[in-house]
Amino acid sequence: MAQTKEPTIIKKYANRRLYNTGTSTYVTLEDLAEMVKAEEDFVVFDAKTGDEITRPVLTQIIFEQENKGTNLMPIAFLRQLIRFYGDSMQNLVPSYLQYSIESLTRDQEKFREQMNQAFVNSPFEAMDDQVRRNTEMFERAMRMFLPFGGSQPTQSMTPKPDEKATEPSEIDRLKKQMEDMQKMLEAIVEKKK
Repeated sequence: MAQTKEPTIIKKYANRRLYNTGTSTYVTLEDLAEMVKAEEDFVVFDAKTGDEITRPVLTQIIFEQENKGTNLMPIAFLRQLIRFYGDSMQNLVPSYLQYSIESLTRDQEKFREQMNQAFVNSPFEAMDDQVRRNTEMFERAMRMFLPFGGSQPTQSMTPKPDEKATEPSEIDRLKKQMEDMQKMLEAIVEKKK
């Protein structure tokens, strides 16, 4: 059975000091940020009134991070977020943002792997590979139009180490289909005359 751990209680006093009841020590916003990064759950209460103030404290942590130059939220996003306050969409925004961040969290490992691969391989290797694939695609597309041009296929500009022996028969089949289509079109044009 999975055990659910109770969140740590943080008390905020009138002098703005934060007290971690789990460790019996005073903590800073930076300490709370580290707890969040370590996925340690906590709830913040106002020591005097007993009101839960977790949301404003987390918002204050974000504010502090943004002031340090770690700009995670674009200005356009912040402005749009402010516009949603008092709007009819206000009730929809929290669930949408939560769904979006959960999706990003689920996919973050895949994104990290892709970024690592981009930096492990030389950017020039990736570009060369993309150019090679684009060139091969262009050459295949051009071969489809050869029956209309009447010229023979030209030699490939890029070497194809994994080219299969079955490819010429596929090209021949495509040529035959194109010739048949051309004959059908010519017959239709002749009937209309």
